[in-house]
Amino acid sequence: MVMFSRNNLVYPSTTKVEQSDNYHGVEIKDPYRWLENPDSESTIAWVKAQNEVTTSYLGTIAGKEKIQSRLTQLWNYEKYGSPFKRGQRYFYFKNDGLQNQSVLYTLNSLDEVGKVLLDPNTLSEDGTVALSGLSISDDGNWLAYGLSTAGSDWVEYRVRNIATGEDNGDHLQWIKFSGASWTNDHQGFFYSRYDEPNEQTKLEDVNYYQKLYYHRLGTAQAEDTLIYHRPDQKEWGFSGGVTEDGKYLIISVWLGTDSKNLVFYKNLSQPDSEVVELIREFEASYGVIEHDQDVFWVQTDFNAPKGKVIGINLHHPEKQNWQEIIPEASETLESVGLLNNQFVTDYLQDARSQIKIYDLDGTFVRDVELPGIGSVGGFGGKRHDTETFYTFTSFTTPATIYRYDMTTGESELFRQPEVDFDPNEYQTRQVFYPSQDGTKIPMFITHKKGIELDNNNPTYLYAYGGFNISLTPSFSISNLVWLEMGGIYAVPNLRGGGEYGEAWHQAGMKDQKQNVFDDFIAAGEWLIEQKYTSKAKLAIAGGSNGGLLVGACMTQRPDLFAAAIPAVGVLDMLRFHKFTIGWAWCAEYGTPENEQDFKTLYAYSPLHNLQEGTAYPATMITTADHDDRVVPAHSFKFAAALQAAHTGDNPVLIRIETKAGHGAGKPTTKIIEEAADKWAFLMANLEME
Repeated sequence: MVMFSRNNLVYPSTTKVEQSDNYHGVEIKDPYRWLENPDSESTIAWVKAQNEVTTSYLGTIAGKEKIQSRLTQLWNYEKYGSPFKRGQRYFYFKNDGLQNQSVLYTLNSLDEVGKVLLDPNTLSEDGTVALSGLSISDDGNWLAYGLSTAGSDWVEYRVRNIATGEDNGDHLQWIKFSGASWTNDHQGFFYSRYDEPNEQTKLEDVNYYQKLYYHRLGTAQAEDTLIYHRPDQKEWGFSGGVTEDGKYLIISVWLGTDSKNLVFYKNLSQPDSEVVELIREFEASYGVIEHDQDVFWVQTDFNAPKGKVIGINLHHPEKQNWQEIIPEASETLESVGLLNNQFVTDYLQDARSQIKIYDLDGTFVRDVELPGIGSVGGFGGKRHDTETFYTFTSFTTPATIYRYDMTTGESELFRQPEVDFDPNEYQTRQVFYPSQDGTKIPMFITHKKGIELDNNNPTYLYAYGGFNISLTPSFSISNLVWLEMGGIYAVPNLRGGGEYGEAWHQAGMKDQKQNVFDDFIAAGEWLIEQKYTSKAKLAIAGGSNGGLLVGACMTQRPDLFAAAIPAVGVLDMLRFHKFTIGWAWCAEYGTPENEQDFKTLYAYSPLHNLQEGTAYPATMITTADHDDRVVPAHSFKFAAALQAAHTGDNPVLIRIETKAGHGAGKPTTKIIEEAADKWAFLMANLEME
């Protein structure tokens, strides 16, 4: 492969081909189209050459080994998940410290020592086989579990007898974007799958026509019962869940990544019952919490952008008969569970968790007193359970588990990790800054106590801004090492996320997407104005949709940032819909097939807005060679185009992980290596000592 030199770095010279496409009368060149085939000899050679450049560059950075050593040291602590109960058994996850994958344990009493039920670390030498979904029958005797290999979205399910710890031989394939839900006779479960794909192109081909099946224990997948599919709706997906009493199968019908969904149901107490379409229009989000006789309790944002709880009577399901149980509040309703015959609601107030408990008639009972400002998970269980568990975490608090008594409202510390650092040395504050149009955007800023606001602090600005996803306070060993290095960690809650409900989400999608980029750019400008940092010390980062965010902002404002790390990003906005599940994102981004959407997408598409002769920030693009969520072609093509367009002294690198996917299930060893490379890259390019 021909190489070319620039600023003491020798890059592979990427071949250009004569390829162009006409979009609504606009001719657009795509000279790196050949990189869309990850398995061609030329692409494999290109990946190898790029990785050699990146590895060589990172290997010369003094201090990288010290960073990796500290990451490994800090990572080595016991990590627990919240216990949950099925039948007479408790279950929980635990990682001894540096295990590549967490291990599932079971026990009969919380006073006992847990017994290993499933250890994914035994399934591959390098930890690249990961648990990707599990469901335990209500009697606590059967475990249905999904396995993903090398980070793929494709999942294979197997079934384990919990008493014996042995698999029963059931093997289900071609499952993607689906869980498993057991019937209350414990004889089988519902799941969704696609037709068997082409083995050679299964990591790139589009995914259409999902189908909902019932699998009975001890039978072959070919014998599974088809419950529901829609040959007339290739983009519809189906998520099946059984109500606690086993009477109903609730089918949530999703259309891409749109938060709006349909709700159908099937009466399982009547063997030949038809599927009933309860919610028939994609006009809002609906999640069935549970039911009481003929009334479904539903969480929805219909006419309530921040969410509410309603009751729908199956005999009178018309909207005018819907009963409002918990009205919309000023906070954003994230989720609702049912414990002790009460609703347990999880709200976000300025991206911070609040837990409120209500009686079934909507009467407020109490707030759950939390340990501080942070994020809460858990509160799982069954309708009549009086005991539950939850986790609390913040930017400087590792996930700590509490046992909660639903009758007294008391929390009791259950598990507290011991990490080799002093959280009292750090502080987090939340600020609100104006975006370009004056909208107030919240941002968390974490750093060592006592730093000087002298424009001299290296700052890592991280965000997402899309798909109704909220970024809340979370603990990260990787980020902790950055803080120890003297860095500032800043997380703005951009429009497009879910922090303030559906209206906040819609303000950052489709033709409003530029708001997200403006919010992020404004965050950087505010941090400089307030003397936290300077252009020479400011790095931006984000993954997936956040990778798009970084790509768009570094092309729109290359002068504002010293470094950029777009991870597994959506960077070609004209062809994203042509691979795997990319078509599903059209609900968020729009589609280039539509002329108006095309104009919007083309205006910010990172790949198409690189300008030759521009000095871009020091950039390290990260991806995986077989990511089948955001295919690596996005990053490959962007890296090639950026290396060709860029001028100046900053390095432009791409770090391509092998035997990895979009990120889920990535083994600890790979996570630590990637974090060490990231901080070393920033240390070398933000003028850090």
